Amino acid sequence: MSIFPESQSTSLLATSVPPDYPRPQFVRSGWMPLNGRWDFAFDDDDVGLSERWFDHGSFPLDIVVPFVYESRLSQVHQQRFHDVVWYRRSLDLPQAMRGRRIVLHFGAVDYACQVWLNNQSVGSHVGGHVAFSFEVSNLVDWERSQELVVRVHDDHQDLSQPRGKQYWKQESESIFYTRTTGIWQSVWIESLPPFGLEAVQLTPDIDRREVDLRVSLFGSEPAAEEGLWLEVLVEDGSELVIQTRFMLEEPTRNAQGLVLTFSPEQQIRLWSPEDPHLYSIRYRLGRQGETLDEVQSYFGMRKISVEQGRVCLNGAPYYLKMVLDQGYFPDGLLTAPDGQALKRDVELVKAMGFNGVRKHQKVEDPIWLSWCDRLGLLVWEEMADTYVFNAQSVERMTTEWMAVIERDYNHPCIMAWVPINESWGVPELRGDSRQRAHLAAMYYLTKSLDRSRLVISNDGWEHAISDLLTIHDYEARGEVLALRYRDRDGILTSKPAGKDFFVPGFGYTGQPILVTEMGGISYQVGGQEGWGYSKAVSNQDFLQRLRTVVEAIGTSSALSGFCYTQFTDVEQEINGLLTYERQPKVPMDAVRKIIESIGEGVPSTTRES
Repeated sequence: MSIFPESQSTSLLATSVPPDYPRPQFVRSGWMPLNGRWDFAFDDDDVGLSERWFDHGSFPLDIVVPFVYESRLSQVHQQRFHDVVWYRRSLDLPQAMRGRRIVLHFGAVDYACQVWLNNQSVGSHVGGHVAFSFEVSNLVDWERSQELVVRVHDDHQDLSQPRGKQYWKQESESIFYTRTTGIWQSVWIESLPPFGLEAVQLTPDIDRREVDLRVSLFGSEPAAEEGLWLEVLVEDGSELVIQTRFMLEEPTRNAQGLVLTFSPEQQIRLWSPEDPHLYSIRYRLGRQGETLDEVQSYFGMRKISVEQGRVCLNGAPYYLKMVLDQGYFPDGLLTAPDGQALKRDVELVKAMGFNGVRKHQKVEDPIWLSWCDRLGLLVWEEMADTYVFNAQSVERMTTEWMAVIERDYNHPCIMAWVPINESWGVPELRGDSRQRAHLAAMYYLTKSLDRSRLVISNDGWEHAISDLLTIHDYEARGEVLALRYRDRDGILTSKPAGKDFFVPGFGYTGQPILVTEMGGISYQVGGQEGWGYSKAVSNQDFLQRLRTVVEAIGTSSALSGFCYTQFTDVEQEINGLLTYERQPKVPMDAVRKIIESIGEGVPSTTRES
C-alpha cells in the first residue's frame, strides 16, 4: 500500500511503498531493509571488545531483528539479564547503489551501541528510543559481501537511563514490564546522492494559510552553489495545489524562512480525527538544470491551541477522549509484529470511540505515528523517563528528548509533548530546587524546539509551568468523581493522589484541566491473572463501571477531556479494554456508545479554511 496517491506515479518514487517503510514521512526509492535473521551472541563477561569480536568473533545464536532477545519473536526468548550483546550479518548491496552515498539507519537500539562494517569502526550512539544513522560509503567493499557488526550495552540496573516501563528486576511486577535489550526497531540501508536533503521541517499555519519550511542539506557540492534551487510541489489527490521554486543562497546548509502559501481562492481542508486530510508534498533539490535529490512526504493543515481556558483544534474547542496506550505486544514487547499490527491498534482505538491516545512512557515507531496521521488519531507523545535525578540523568533526558522532537516534529497527529510523568526521575520536587529547575527547563526546552504544540511539564501532578493542568485519579465511585470535578474551585482544592498539582513557585494560571489517567478497571477473561485499580466480575459489571467513571468525568463542564487507563492488558496488568492479544473483553460497540456519549456539545473542528 502506498502512502501517496496513484496519480504521483510519474515521480521518482514508485507508488508501491511498503507498509513497513521505516521512515514514512521522508521517502526515497533507494533503500534496502536489513531486518531478518542475524548472528547473535551474549557477552556476559564483556570480553568482546578486547577479543575483537567485531573482526573474528564467534556468534553461536541466531536472532530475528528487530525483535529483542527477551521476546518470543526474536526466536531467542530469554529472560535472564545480559547487559552486553552482539549482532552480525552479511549483506550484498545492489550495484545500483554504487557511486552513491551509502547510509546505515537504525530506528532504535536500547541502549548504547557501537557499529563496525567490514572490521572498520562506523561509530557509536547512546539513547534507546530514537533513530540514528551513519554514512558508510568509504567502508563499503564493492567486490565482496559486506559484514555488519553491532555491539549493544544496556545496564539493566542503571536507573539514570531513560527506561520508561522497562523493569530493572528479573521478573515483571506492578506497573513495570519485561526489559528491552538491543535492536528493537528497523535497520536499513539507504543510497543517497552526493548532495541532497537531510531533513525538512514543516510548520502549518492555518490562520495565515501557510506552511513554513526549514530545510537542512547534507554533502559537499563540488560545483559552485550558485543556482541551487528547491522545488516544492503540493498535491491534494490528483490536483496540484502549490508549485514553488526557492533559490537557495549561501549559507545553504540550513535554509529558513521558506513559506508555502495557499492562494486565496483555494479551500484548505483541515486535519482532524474526524477528517484526517493529508496533502502530499514532493521536494526536488537541484542546481541549474540538474535534479540532485528528490523526496516525498505529506503534511496536515491543523492548529493546536489553548483559547479561553479550553483545548482547541483548528480554532474551535475540542473535547479530548483519549486512551492510555503502553505500546507493548505479547510476542514482540516494545516491537510490534509488523506495520499492520500498528495500523490495527489505531483502528481498534478509533472503533471504541476515542479521538486520541496518550502513548505512555514510550517513543513509538514512526509507522504507528503515520497511521495516526492517516486514520485520524491525536497523540500525546511522552518520553520514557529515568527513575533517579543526577547530572547524568539530566544529560541523557535532554539529549534524547531533543532527538525525539526532531524526529517526530512533522506528524500532524501529535498535539502535545510530555517530557515527564508523575515526577519520575524528579522524586524530590518539593524539597530540591534543582529538580524544580529541571522540570521547568524541560518545558522551556520543548517550547524552544516547537512553538506549535502543547507541553505538559509533569503529567499527573506536581507541575511547574505547563500548558495544561493534568490530573491522575483512579477513584471508582461515580458520586465522588462527580462532586470532585463539579467545578474548577472544587478541582483545585482536591488532592486525588495525595499530591499537590503544582510545585513551589508555580501555580494555576487558567490552564485547561484534564483527567489524564482514570478508570483502570481490571477484568479477567480467560486464564490470565493480574491486577487493576478496581475489579469487574462480568461483562455487565465492567460496562457499568466504565460508564460510571466516564460519565462522572465527562459531565464536568470544568474539564477539557480525559484519558482512560488503558487500551490493552499488559503482562500482569489486566485493566485493558482489550486483552493483551487485542481481543475485546466486551462488545466494542458498547464501549463506543459510552465514549461517544461524552462531549457531544463541543463544536466540531472539521471545517474548511
